[in-house]
Amino acid sequence: MKKNLIVVLLGMLFAVASCSFTNKSLDTVNDSDKDKLLIEIIAYMLEKGHYEPKDINDDFSVSVFEEFIDVLDPTKRYFIESDIKEFEKYKFQIDDQIKNTDISFFNLVHKRLMKRMDEASDIYKDILSKPFNFDAKETIDIDYEDQTFVASKKELRERWRKQLKYATISTFDSKLTDKDKPLSKTEAEKAARELTKTTLDDFFDFVNNEYDREDWFGQYINTIVEGFDPHTYYFAPEDKDKFDVSMSGKFEGIGARLQKKKDEIKIVEVISGGPIWRDQNIEVGDEIVKVGQKPDEEPVDVTGMQLNDAIKLMKGPKGTNVYLTVKKVDGSVQVVKITRDLVEMEESYAKSATVEKEDHKYGIINLPKFYIDFKDYNNRNAASDVAKEIERLKEAGMEGLVLDLRDNGGGSLRTVVEMAGLFIKDGPVVQVKSSAGTEEKVVHEDKDERIQWDGPLVLLVNELSASASEILAAAMQDYKRAVVIGSKQTFGKGTVQNVWSLSDIVRSNEHGDLGALKVTTQKFYRINGGSTQLEGVKSDVVVPDKYSYIDLGERDQQNPLAWDKISPADYKPWNGYIDYKQTIANSTKRMEANSQLKLIEENAKWLKEQQDENVVSLSYSDYKKEKEVVLEKSKHFKDIYNYKTDLTFESLRYEKDLFVKDTVLKEKRERWHNDLSRDVYVEEAISVLKDLKMNNIKNNTKLAAIKG
Repeated sequence: MKKNLIVVLLGMLFAVASCSFTNKSLDTVNDSDKDKLLIEIIAYMLEKGHYEPKDINDDFSVSVFEEFIDVLDPTKRYFIESDIKEFEKYKFQIDDQIKNTDISFFNLVHKRLMKRMDEASDIYKDILSKPFNFDAKETIDIDYEDQTFVASKKELRERWRKQLKYATISTFDSKLTDKDKPLSKTEAEKAARELTKTTLDDFFDFVNNEYDREDWFGQYINTIVEGFDPHTYYFAPEDKDKFDVSMSGKFEGIGARLQKKKDEIKIVEVISGGPIWRDQNIEVGDEIVKVGQKPDEEPVDVTGMQLNDAIKLMKGPKGTNVYLTVKKVDGSVQVVKITRDLVEMEESYAKSATVEKEDHKYGIINLPKFYIDFKDYNNRNAASDVAKEIERLKEAGMEGLVLDLRDNGGGSLRTVVEMAGLFIKDGPVVQVKSSAGTEEKVVHEDKDERIQWDGPLVLLVNELSASASEILAAAMQDYKRAVVIGSKQTFGKGTVQNVWSLSDIVRSNEHGDLGALKVTTQKFYRINGGSTQLEGVKSDVVVPDKYSYIDLGERDQQNPLAWDKISPADYKPWNGYIDYKQTIANSTKRMEANSQLKLIEENAKWLKEQQDENVVSLSYSDYKKEKEVVLEKSKHFKDIYNYKTDLTFESLRYEKDLFVKDTVLKEKRERWHNDLSRDVYVEEAISVLKDLKMNNIKNNTKLAAIKG
């Protein structure tokens, strides 16, 4: 039954800035088909709400065409050349289909994919019914991006054979070298091959029985919306529920955030205090290859699996175990048992400690994100919490402060503006534009002349410091208020997004939950006029880390917005230091001579080499040699983790009182202090604080008791 659907723009689920649409409405939707309705609403919202709407033209059509095929078949083992040629009749028509809510292209590709997956099911079963010859000298190129689709079913079968052999060889090795129960070559080959088959059986069974057309269509929509920028995203109803749970601050799971890139599922964040954080065997950059539920059951290979499907395998009730087969960033593979737990986001909050060196006391505050309670700002937020920690550190005798923003992915704009105000008298903090191609901007300022901390200040950043972290680092750098130490540049995310429930936007909807759309609506600019987009913040003192040569930043994402510059805000640099430039020069000189950092940089270059090595041997003898080289190299770099500073860290008095009843908190803080004591970057930050000499002539500033 056809209905008139009146489109109204209702309240947002979550926002860090406002977004306004014109008064134009989608008065009537003539087709009740849910897919077409979604296309129409989303196209409208992107046109009216995105910061920099794209022309949906032939170029956009080609981009969606190529990306959608790549999303569906990243390893090029389903479609063949004739399929692609048939699809290509739509290559320059997708833009017109979007405008006309036509989904013919999706229908054709989806139908063909289902057919090819049915055929692939027969192919892999046939291949895995026969032994692999691991003595044969052959290789596989695992960089599928530049490979072409095969021309025939015969070539497709050969591609499957090599990929399956590649998937099996590591299991063959583990069965052959098992210390408790080693198998003969014949037994090991058979057991490994059967495991690969079981994994694929489970995967195809999952796709056939639990992954429906709506899920595939969600993939198509995201190919369209991500063509605007990498942070614009459609949440299908189930994904929207997960988003709501993540905003609540607690969930049951393994305590990590995952991201899929091509056919790999990688750890992009380890949540402090969570199961993986406590275990200490998995870190950012590691790839999850297989997931098992019991030690005596064969794990499921998640390579190539949809991210949501893999997450379902990892989730489970508190107290249950999950067995993750992990490929480390150095190429080694290990199985890690993780006990699922309720992941409390308490460790997302600011925490502090005193640092003692040569009878001098300093302070360090770790801030994992710029958090905020949107229902009640005064309840708890990053700015007020940092202000409290500064006051406590001052009472403990702090002579200088390190604010650690490493791995901080950002958060609330309001909190970062207020936090910047803790360190300056007053003035602009960040500039924001809500539409590309205009001169209109809003300058967010600190108008409170009180200063929470007017002493020496160092900010620590890395490649994963993003968004709000970059706003604070940029402001402190522009004011010359702090010395920024870290990676060559931060992440480079200079945009802000809003999230709307599509079900709220469409009233009288007969299709049930429509999900939600996250849209990029604004862009940040430094007070000096430069954007933080792509370029991020360049550290005053550049130090290497293991991510130095790995693609992680905004510049490595698909379709990022460009860097640009606007007019600077009216501000005056802080003149509290008398040796700002010399301190930076001294630090740079120390870092260049530091043997620990030289080892870290050597490791970073080697990791990049490993990442770029795409041709892999399928001969077991060659595989063993390559594995031994990796293990030896890994041992060489273990000294990185044995480093020890002469710094002493201690919790503040109020936390020590909490330790009496909260032994878990005590364990977390002891772990943190132990990590800090081996941290060469914190060591240098303290040296910089020691070097910074303060100008005794202040600008008539007034210290705040607790500001914020």
